[in-house]
Parts: sequence; structure tokens; C-alpha cells
Amino acid sequence: MLSLTRLGTTGLPVSVLGLGLAALGRPGYINLGHAADLRGDYDPHAMRGHAHAVLDRAWQLGVRYFDAARSYGRGEEFLADWLAARSPTEPFTVGSKWGYTYTADWRVDADKHEVKDHTLPVLRRQVGESRALLGGHLRLYQIHSATLDSGVLDRADVLRELHGLKGQGLAIGLSLTGPGQGETLARALDVAIDGAPLFDAVQATWNLLEPSVGPRLAEAHARGLGVVVKEALANGRLTDRNTDPAFAAKRAVLEAEARRLGCTLDALALAAALRKGFVHVVLSGAATVEQLESNLRAAAVAWDDQSTEALAGLAEEPVAYWRTRGGLAWN
Repeated sequence: MLSLTRLGTTGLPVSVLGLGLAALGRPGYINLGHAADLRGDYDPHAMRGHAHAVLDRAWQLGVRYFDAARSYGRGEEFLADWLAARSPTEPFTVGSKWGYTYTADWRVDADKHEVKDHTLPVLRRQVGESRALLGGHLRLYQIHSATLDSGVLDRADVLRELHGLKGQGLAIGLSLTGPGQGETLARALDVAIDGAPLFDAVQATWNLLEPSVGPRLAEAHARGLGVVVKEALANGRLTDRNTDPAFAAKRAVLEAEARRLGCTLDALALAAALRKGFVHVVLSGAATVEQLESNLRAAAVAWDDQSTEALAGLAEEPVAYWRTRGGLAWN
């Protein structure tokens, strides 16, 4: 079973490894090999059953944090159905996000899969939708992919509304994206309403290829924010699915360290995030039970200083990393 902790000063109970529903709630996603995970069966009822099977196994293995978003297709709906059917009694936490609207209409070949809008009407609409599905299980509500360019951190009406939701018992967080994650987080840490910090948690991309936000996450942790790491596998680039010849040298380094520690590449990459002292939860984005089981073995990886030193050279320039991520195909 996974060890449990509290999400910063929120007091919310979470497992050190959580499950994100980005790849389970909709047919299309940018993870390498996602199409094979779903075996081409995009029937909503089949996908609901598939998601429930992964959620069942996650619960059995000790996962107690589940992360969704309004833009994850039917992710919130699948999670809500599972919670209603299973009625888990042990403590757990559900987080979701607002700011993107799902627009793919259950198609993998959609011209646009989601539309970003960080305005007050969208917040009010989407928090109502999330609450209608998840009810009292929803404990953490996050801005989805906040950036300085989106202007959300300068919108007084949005920030005041989030403060109101906080007063109703929701923890308030934000997720980050892009090469400016650190700058966005620095701005967020300064946001205060009525003299008190607004944000209780932050979710950021940190992995062996893109660790640049680490110092800011450490600062957030020191201030009491809950820290959740997403995309620790770099959308599959840090797994054995990455057969890009240009990545071969880095893959060889990963494989050598995985052999030394007796683990898989995915467990190694997740363990790298788990061992950062500023992290409370690392998300698995598993789309199958087999992936989930492999991912969660990260908790048992005997990470050491030699691992840190051996893999430090994998980091890419943030702009290059995000350019590569932006070129990944929806599948």
C-alpha cells in the first residue's frame, strides 16, 4: 500500500502517488501510444468500464488522490459514477480544474480538443458542473494551466470568486504549463485576498527532462502549499514507448540506471519526482491497469544520490522541451 500524507496546510488526505484522469476520460490524448491503450474502442460505456477498472485497481493499491478537469471529456462523470458505485469509506481527496472546455465531441481527429478561457463566467459555469457531478467529494479546485499570458492572475473578479469558493470549504489551487511555470508560480504566491494568500496548492510539470520549476516548487512547499507533480513521464517520453532515434542516447542512460535499480523506466522517472523533498503527490497518468501497477512500483525504487547524479544530464532547455511537447500528436 502507498504511504499517505497531507496536502500541505490544507490537511487534505492524499497518497504519495495519485491518479490523473486525462487519459481515461476522453478518446484522444497526447501520451505516446494512447490509441493502443484504448484498443480503438471509444464507445462511452466501454470507456467508463475501462476507467472504472483502473480506478478499482488504484484504490486497491492505496491511491487516495484522484485528479480530474472539466476538459477531460467525461473524466469527472466516470469518477463520479465510480464513487457512487463503490462508496469508499477511507479518507481520500478529489481535485478538479476549471478553465478549459472540452470541444472534441468524443472525436480523436477533432480540429480543437479544448478551448482555454479563464474568465469569470467560465469559472462560475464549470464549478457548478463539477459540483453537480462530484458533490461533496470535490475538495480541491484548481485553475487549469495558468500562465501569465492568460491574465487569470490579474483578474480581480476571478480571484475574488475563488476566494468565495475557498470560504465555502474548497481548497484553491492552480496548475501550471509552459516554459514560464516558475514565473507564473512566483506571481501566484503573491496573490492575496483580504490579506491572506489565496492559493493552497500548486500542480506543475516536473520531470527529468523539465525540472526548471523545482526551486519555485520548493518555495511553495516552504510556504505551506500542497505540491502535486504532473507529467512526470513527459507524456510517455520517459518510458519504453519512446523510440525516437534522437532520444536514443538519453534512453540508454535511463536504461542503465533502471537496470542498476532493478526497475522499469516509468517507475524510475516517477521515483525521481517522488524523491524531491518539495513534492506531496506525484500523478500517474496511467490508461491501463498494467501501466498503473508499473507506475506505482515507483514507491519502492531505491533511489539514491548515484541516481540523481546519473540522470541530472537529461534535462532539456525548457523552451525546447515545451516545443517538443506541443508537437506530440493527439491519438
